[in-house]
Amino acid sequence: MQSLWMLLACAMFAIMGACVKIAADLGASLPEIVLFRGIPSVLLLCSWALATRRQLRPRSWRPHIWRNLSGIASMWLGFFALAHLPLPTAISLNYTAPLFIAGWMLGWGGSQRDPVRILAVLAGFLGVLGVLRPSIEREQWLAALMGLGAGGLAAVAMMQIRQLGRLGEAEWRTVLLFSAGVCASGLAGQGVLGWRWLDLPTVGALVALGCAGLVGQLAMTRAFGLGSTLLTAALQYTTIIFAALIGVVFWGDRPATLAWAGMALIIGSGLLSIWRTYTEGRILSGAGSSPPKTAQEVR
Repeated sequence: MQSLWMLLACAMFAIMGACVKIAADLGASLPEIVLFRGIPSVLLLCSWALATRRQLRPRSWRPHIWRNLSGIASMWLGFFALAHLPLPTAISLNYTAPLFIAGWMLGWGGSQRDPVRILAVLAGFLGVLGVLRPSIEREQWLAALMGLGAGGLAAVAMMQIRQLGRLGEAEWRTVLLFSAGVCASGLAGQGVLGWRWLDLPTVGALVALGCAGLVGQLAMTRAFGLGSTLLTAALQYTTIIFAALIGVVFWGDRPATLAWAGMALIIGSGLLSIWRTYTEGRILSGAGSSPPKTAQEVR
């Protein structure tokens, strides 16, 4: 059952990415896309918290501020990449966060001689090259760099989430405050670009992406609560597979063989990095470690 919940989450996140592309193709601006991603989560979590008389104020604001800054920036960059790149390419770049974490641990985290992380980083780097080389046109390189930037900032947000967990902060409050920050950033962007009426198909795509993201978030939370965190974190990479299938069916994307090989390397290196982090955490704690976070938990 745990696997089914995570597969549902991955399918919903792939659908969310497709809805981002559809909304952008229909003329929705990036602030509008970001705003509609946050609205459903704010409405649901805030209503639930008020109904159950839970405290909305966090224990400490500072880690939430840093988590929100990195996570919201990652979301903006990731959605920009989704709007301008083939769906499987953009999703693959968004899921490079574990590679950035492994690279940081090799350079500054005290794991310089860890051969497993060295292998993960090298494989991930080759995977990114494989995805970019045959798939990116000259005018798409900015979007590709944005996608990689989204992965790097997601890694920063993951470390902030881990710190919040160590401080004993409730996960629902972390998600609520992040979603509120997402909405605030979307409203600010709307204020800069100006407000306008949206046609019904665009509104439908925006509502669909917000609902798909919310269902994916809830299903993923359920999956992490049911059993093996390692299995659940590993299954997150099926999002890339779902995205590739959606891209083939609806956009006629035909990734080259080298691009498929690059996606496989990104998935394999990410799994290797997650496994290494998980096993090290078990050794250090003697009983278990905090769940490895996924790219979607920070966005």
